[in-house]
Amino acid sequence: MKKNILVVDDSALMRRVICDIINSDDKFQATDVCRDGLEAYEKLKVKRYDAVVLDVNMPRMDGLQLLERMQREKIRATVVMVSTLTTDGASVTLRAMELGAVDFVTKPENIIEAKGADFKRRLLDMLGAVLDTKDQYQQIQASKRRSSSVSAASVMSAPKADSAPRRRMTAARGGKKLVALACSTGGPKALHSVIPYLDGRMNAPMVLVQHMPKGFTKSLADRLNEISKVHVKEAEEGEVLKNGTVYIAPGGWHLEVACGADGVHKVHLSDAPAIGGLRPCANIMYESLKKSRFDEIVCVVLTGMGADGTAGIQKLDKSKPIHVIAQNAETCVVYGMPRAIAEAGMVDEVVSLREVADTIIKNVGVK
Repeated sequence: MKKNILVVDDSALMRRVICDIINSDDKFQATDVCRDGLEAYEKLKVKRYDAVVLDVNMPRMDGLQLLERMQREKIRATVVMVSTLTTDGASVTLRAMELGAVDFVTKPENIIEAKGADFKRRLLDMLGAVLDTKDQYQQIQASKRRSSSVSAASVMSAPKADSAPRRRMTAARGGKKLVALACSTGGPKALHSVIPYLDGRMNAPMVLVQHMPKGFTKSLADRLNEISKVHVKEAEEGEVLKNGTVYIAPGGWHLEVACGADGVHKVHLSDAPAIGGLRPCANIMYESLKKSRFDEIVCVVLTGMGADGTAGIQKLDKSKPIHVIAQNAETCVVYGMPRAIAEAGMVDEVVSLREVADTIIKNVGVK
């Protein structure tokens, strides 16, 4: 059965293009269209959709106003934003995710780009990944109801056992630690449930790769810094890593950690080619830590499409003591990156999103 999608955009041409893209995939159908948030609100009150593709700037009721009303009236829907690639667009998009949108795709600057292969791929990939995970969650709930003896959630989210126990290096007691976190689709929303709950006295720095365009990472860092006890910033070339600070890789740059002869760890930003279409790429970040002088790396993998981070963590495991924390399937917007690291047999702890911050602090301690 095809998934029913509601398209909300004030441009008739953009509605047509988005509907054509959705209908080109045999898994989806653009069931209804609306010209603004008010029309969408009336439909959402009485009808259920598998997903909503929502524009931001519209007359009468814009995308944020619709999300605010849905939140107040507890109208539940899986909302994907279509956002302009500007500084203002980034701030509004992040606010949309605080209000319940699961993630976003950037809006093409013109109709030629809108009809291009790149926008089509990004929109369909987003819808496919989000709705596949939603289906998996519903299957978990159904399995739970059918059986009280076996937890379907643990079956789906538990790490896959290796054929032989993996031998790990042992971290020095009380040694220097670093947290390295990776996330993608659903990540900005997930980070709002993690970073603000970290203890400000966290006894480790954190480096973080979130797959986002240039400009969006700065808005994300600034917003998280406003609401967090730790200091959060977009990483800058050459800055020294400090405990209690979160460094977010800038969109369009790989983030590496470099260690000088004096043992001081600094940020290095690289404009090397994208890896699998990703820049920043979490694998690059993890691999750079092989030469660091940290006694243990706490690797955290949250919601996201694909498998970025898994190969890097596997290589890092051969050089440094690591401890891997993965988000569980039930709380992921997209159970891709956490699934990949779990199936590689690399995970030490699988936790729900609300438990991630406490689990990090448990592993690195406070000053």
